[in-house]
Amino acid sequence: MEFGVSVGHISALDFAQHGEQLGFTRCWVTDSPLLRSNLFATMAAVALKTQKIQIGTGVAVCGMRLAPEAASGIATINALAPGRTFAIFGAGNTAMRMLGMRPTGAKALREYVRVVRALLHGEEVAYAADAAGSETHPIRFTSLEQKHVRLDPPPPVYVAGNGPLSQAVAGEIADGLCTSFPRGGTIAEAMAHARRGAARVGRTLPDDFHTSALVNVLMLEAGESLTSPRVIAEIGPAIMTNFHYLVDWVRETGKEPPLFARPVWNEYTEFLRARAAADSHLTMHASHYATMDAEEARFITPEIVRNFCIIGEPPDLVEQLHALERDGLKQITFHPPFEQRYEVMERFSRLVMDKM
Repeated sequence: MEFGVSVGHISALDFAQHGEQLGFTRCWVTDSPLLRSNLFATMAAVALKTQKIQIGTGVAVCGMRLAPEAASGIATINALAPGRTFAIFGAGNTAMRMLGMRPTGAKALREYVRVVRALLHGEEVAYAADAAGSETHPIRFTSLEQKHVRLDPPPPVYVAGNGPLSQAVAGEIADGLCTSFPRGGTIAEAMAHARRGAARVGRTLPDDFHTSALVNVLMLEAGESLTSPRVIAEIGPAIMTNFHYLVDWVRETGKEPPLFARPVWNEYTEFLRARAAADSHLTMHASHYATMDAEEARFITPEIVRNFCIIGEPPDLVEQLHALERDGLKQITFHPPFEQRYEVMERFSRLVMDKM
């Protein structure tokens, strides 16, 4: 099992360096322009400040830029860190919603990844700049002798998906699948969807098909309650990020919230209505993984924590991670709260990673 850190702040490059020293092998760089530093500027800085750690978009949002621009960004980072660069592309729940827009659908995601991956392999590909795709033109990287980008080795391209459609896209067209556990279903279910997508195009998933997950990890101390202040402070930002996703999902689909959220659902939606503002699409997501909104802490119940996290004292977490590894998961990344990121990373490295 590989382990990853996540960086989104240009001022936090030492976090990636420290993670590299502790044995983390991947650095995901976030993509949310109203919430984090610029994706490719941060990736470039990480590339120049590290030696071994793999550097990738985690997760690059299709709606933020044209596919050729994304391919150029990845290939440019590959020139700075050859062989250490990868890309994960996804629908962009938080980044798109903070612009008042919907995440990218599976069909558009497939087309986007098709173009990016072909360009990164040095191929010529038919490309339509308009969403309708009514008129295509052949495009490819040119002037490669000027070394403005690097395509050797071609950076692998993964698809991020929590639903069966996007997970199938990963199997159909990508080098790997990134999901969110447990929100994206079990690893076995995610891999079944990926294999179904592969079969649809006559493909068999290769042995090196990469499987990774964004996982909320809660390391308990001996006898600790799920309602302890330390637990809420450590896992609360990640829990509420997932809860905010549910709010948007229920609003857009009209479906009922999951059973574990229903005891607090009406109270929480009333809380949102009371603080509603013209910029509510910004404020609800502003704490994204980094901080705990003090007014929201009361909505975090033990049942909600259980459904959004893998939980246990360090030996229990080691067993759970080994089980996920047996199911086919090859790498996890998690987002500690910003102010506690060093403490959580070091404790996880010492008590979990060193025991794997």
